[in-house]
Amino acid sequence: MATFPRDFEFKNDIKKRISKNIKKYRLKAGITQEQLAVDIGLSYDFVRRLEFKKGKVGCSINTLYKISVVLDTRIDKFFL
Repeated sequence: MATFPRDFEFKNDIKKRISKNIKKYRLKAGITQEQLAVDIGLSYDFVRRLEFKKGKVGCSINTLYKISVVLDTRIDKFFL
C-alpha cells in the first residue's frame, strides 16, 4: 500500500496560545502565579516565565494537566 503526504495546517503559535490561555484562566480563577506554582509543584519563576515569555517557554503535558485541574478548566481550552 502506497503512502503519500497529506496536507494539514499546523498553527505555529500554539505555545503562545497556551501561554496566553493559562494566564487568562488563572486570572479568571483569581489565583496568583505564586499560588499556581505551589499548587502544581513548580517554581514561581517557571510559571512567571511560562506566562510572560508568550510561547518561548513551554511545558509538558503533565504540567498542563496539573494546571487544568488547579484552574478547573478543561485542558482543550488552552489550545483554543
